Amino acid sequence: MTETLTCELLSVSARTLQAWRLRGGGPPFVKIGKSVRYKRRDITAWLSANTLTSTSQRG
Repeated sequence: MTETLTCELLSVSARTLQAWRLRGGGPPFVKIGKSVRYKRRDITAWLSANTLTSTSQRG
């Protein structure tokens, strides 16, 4: 998936995705030359791994 499609799916800005790539902690990505792509299954797995049931879980 392109960065644009991934942004739409996650409801975040391109700048946020870029920051996650720089700092880590975001979904896994693939870099092909200068292009960045995301696998839909990696996005789904990342969302599942980061799903919380309470705000106290990140404390």
